[in-house]
Amino acid sequence: MRGAAPFAAAAGLLLVVPVVVAVLLGGGASTPAQAAVGGLGHGLKAGTAPAAYVALVSAAGAMCPAAPASVIAAQIEQESGWNPKAVSPAGAEGISQFLPGTWPSWSKAGESPFDPAAAIPAQGRYDCSIAAQMQAWQGQGKVPASLTLTELMLAGYNAGPYAVLSAAGIPQNGQTPGYVAAITARAAHFADTTGVVPGGGPFAAKEIAAAQSQIGQPYSWDGGTYTGPTLGQCTNDGGFNDCHIVGWDCSGLVMYAVYQASGGAIKLSHDAQAQGDAGKPVDRDSMLPGDVIAFANPGESVAHHIGIYIGNDQMIDAPQSGELVRIDSLTSGYYQAQQWKVARFG
Repeated sequence: MRGAAPFAAAAGLLLVVPVVVAVLLGGGASTPAQAAVGGLGHGLKAGTAPAAYVALVSAAGAMCPAAPASVIAAQIEQESGWNPKAVSPAGAEGISQFLPGTWPSWSKAGESPFDPAAAIPAQGRYDCSIAAQMQAWQGQGKVPASLTLTELMLAGYNAGPYAVLSAAGIPQNGQTPGYVAAITARAAHFADTTGVVPGGGPFAAKEIAAAQSQIGQPYSWDGGTYTGPTLGQCTNDGGFNDCHIVGWDCSGLVMYAVYQASGGAIKLSHDAQAQGDAGKPVDRDSMLPGDVIAFANPGESVAHHIGIYIGNDQMIDAPQSGELVRIDSLTSGYYQAQQWKVARFG
């Protein structure tokens, strides 16, 4: 099968990355081209962030280069000390300290800033939106090119984007310069700068990075190719609009990630079962980050879904129509009941 058509409303999928909202200037999500402050890595160093929040911080940190996971973590530590019930004297709420007037723009209806599963993804979206705005202003010469997007983004998060514009840089207000300096310095504590996924190796690091870059993109049945997302196909079992959506299905995402990691040398077919058969078989108890897992329903022999293992009982996958590429927990009852076929490439 070409990845999962809608397969499990009751799958127990825990770690959802919500829809990316429009950036402050113009429509759609924008990915800043300028890298983050040097040395801040692309992932979290093991043991530096509270285990309960590692997956959420990692997913938020995969949304754009200016706000890697290490910066997300350092922001949270600075803002709330990892306290999901924190309330500031100014009225900012939750682990990511959103003001009540700001929160609705970056959350879904009914979500609470006191829920880390809502607040941390919202923080990532807000950070990346600010970074995109700063990149546009840099291009127009309105804020200095000598400052990184990470520094400008942090200043905008603390003081507001238009305060940065008005100051033509980091506002000298007695608070924001220290905020920016403290977080960029502390981020080095959280940063995994090795370029290697623990236990997985360089190929796995590239594969996971390619998949992470697509977190937040929509699911589209039969969507995706070696070089990027594509229009999918409409189906009769829930994906009625997929032929109008540019995105990924599960095997399209795996095909893309493995192709990118191999420098174009490995061209998998767009089929979950075939992908599971193509790699080197690995025992489930010996999985390493970067391994792919093909899932078949109990008693069936053909895989209907596939994802990329990232360690800590989590995988990146494109789950089903109406959902987004995200990090899912493999400890759910749904996945534990599935038949697994683990394969390794690279």
